[in-house]
Order: sequence, then structure tokens, then C-alpha cells
Amino acid sequence: MESAVIFLGTGSSGSVPSVRCLIEPSDPPCSVCAQSLSLPPHLNPNYRCNTSLLIQYYSQTDATHKYILIDAGKTFREAVLRWFVFHHIPRLDSILLTHDHADAILGLDDIRSLQPFSPTNDIHPTPVYLTHRSMDRSKASGEVRLGNTQVGGAWISCTCSMERVFPYLVQKKHREGQEIRRVAQFSWNVIADDCNQPFSASGLKLIPLPVMHGEDYICLGFLFGDKSRVAYISDVSRIPASTEYVISKSGAGQLDLLILDALKKTGSHNVHFCLPQALETVKRLHPKQTLLIGMTHEFDYHKDNEFLMEWSKREGLSVQLARDGLRVPIDL
Repeated sequence: MESAVIFLGTGSSGSVPSVRCLIEPSDPPCSVCAQSLSLPPHLNPNYRCNTSLLIQYYSQTDATHKYILIDAGKTFREAVLRWFVFHHIPRLDSILLTHDHADAILGLDDIRSLQPFSPTNDIHPTPVYLTHRSMDRSKASGEVRLGNTQVGGAWISCTCSMERVFPYLVQKKHREGQEIRRVAQFSWNVIADDCNQPFSASGLKLIPLPVMHGEDYICLGFLFGDKSRVAYISDVSRIPASTEYVISKSGAGQLDLLILDALKKTGSHNVHFCLPQALETVKRLHPKQTLLIGMTHEFDYHKDNEFLMEWSKREGLSVQLARDGLRVPIDL
């Protein structure tokens, strides 16, 4: 039995096609977005949902597959209907959140459809792993205290942005007379944004990879796999030296697969890598294979992969654009 990673989404926060390109087309029209009207999404690698990854981890311990989701954004339900069915994914076992932006968390409500039915919510909750920063974003307008949050084995009380966005997914106590409504059930687990504090989700060991998503915001990537080393970094404008060491060939060891942010084809951006920064990073880290994600409609899958194929031959490094639905077998 093999492990694999499945790309549920490879697009930016706005996803692709761009709505603006369709309701107010340019002259000439955007070829990438116009294509969305003539091809069904499963045949169109330029159709991109919000960036999200499913780790299909084969556990040697109990000889079963575990299904670990990274991020559930605004297009999560669409991705589930398309790719869970196509790849025969039966459930979710745990969820990792890179950060608390809309394109990473607004699909959490739809996890309910993947959980067993119970009108009284009497089911085993799905573990969610996220940073304290993602839990603690409500101080500006008053703190909301939440018990039952676990940090390194200890239960603490913390302020919680998730309660502000999804109060019904976090609050467990019902007020007198309040009706029970069926909602997704989660257990919230706070992890450190520190490369030296690994954690486990559904039996898979992961190392947090803190990166800058703009100079005022720390986002997480994840490093996982003992047999093959995989790093996932979806939202990044700068990789700190301490994080880069962990994923560099000249540091802690060469990656077998790097999955990396590349928002636009040219120039730079204040909160994301664009293609030039992504390629420079690949040259520094020297992974065996790189797949790019987080692309806007500036990228044409076929044309730009031809360019990247030539670049890869010239540099001796394998870099390609990923696409929604892509499944990459890998020995974890």
C-alpha cells in the first residue's frame, strides 16, 4: 500500500477563473479564464480552487490509510465533490491549518458533510491543528475565553478567532433553552510555530515551518515524511533562515518534494512569492522535485510548464506547476 499527496486546490484566494474576467472580459479576453467556459473543470488544469492538500498516509502501525487535510478554504466543498469522489477518499481523519485567512478556513463548516450523521452531534470530533496566533485574534474587540484547548499536553484557556468566525463550531456549552443544531464537530489542538516542536496528526509526524506571509504575519508550512521528505509552503513572502535550514539540501537534508507558493508570473508581491522568488528559492533549497501552487489566472498550465521544463533542464532542478486533482504517490 502506498501513500500519496492529492492537490485539492492550486489556485490563489480568488481562485481561477477570475470572476472579473468573465463578467467584464478584456479585449482580447483572458485566454485562461475564457477557457473555463468551454472545458469542464476536471479536463481543465487552469481551473483552480483555493490552495489545499490532502495527505493520503499509509500507516504501517495499523495497515490503514489516514487522510490528513491541509486547509479548508472558500472552495472546499467544490473540491470535495470533484476530487474526493474521483480519488475514492472515504473520510477525513485530521485537519492542519496554515493560517486563519478566508482561503484557509471558510470551508470548515462543510466538514459536517464528511462526518457521520448524528442529530445530537454525538460523534467523535475531527482533530484540528493550528497555531495559537490563529486561535488568538479577538483582542481588538474584547476577549472570548475558551477552555479545552490543548498545548503540548496541557489544557489552557485562550482567546479564539475561530469562535468569532465560527462560534457554533467552538462553543460546546448550550444556553438554557437553546436548540441543538447539527454542526461539524472538532477538537482544537494548538501547535507551536517552531521548527523544533514537531507534532503528530493521525500518526504522521509533522514539523511546523514558520514563514512570513507579509512582514506582519507568520504563516505555517509543514514538513513531513520519514522515508521521503515533503515540505508544503502555500503562503509565503519570506522564509526565515531557521526555517530554510530545515528544508535545505545544504542544511538538514534535501527534500524529495517541495510544494511552494507562486502567485504571479513576474515581479514581486508583498505577501506572496511570485515565480521569480519561487525559482530563486528552489535554487537555494535544491529539492529533488518542486510543484508550484497558489497561482492566479496569469499562469497557463500548458504553456508555462513548457517554460518550466526548459528552465528545469538548464538548472538541473525539476519544477512544474501543480494542478487540481493531481495525485503524487510518495513513500512517507
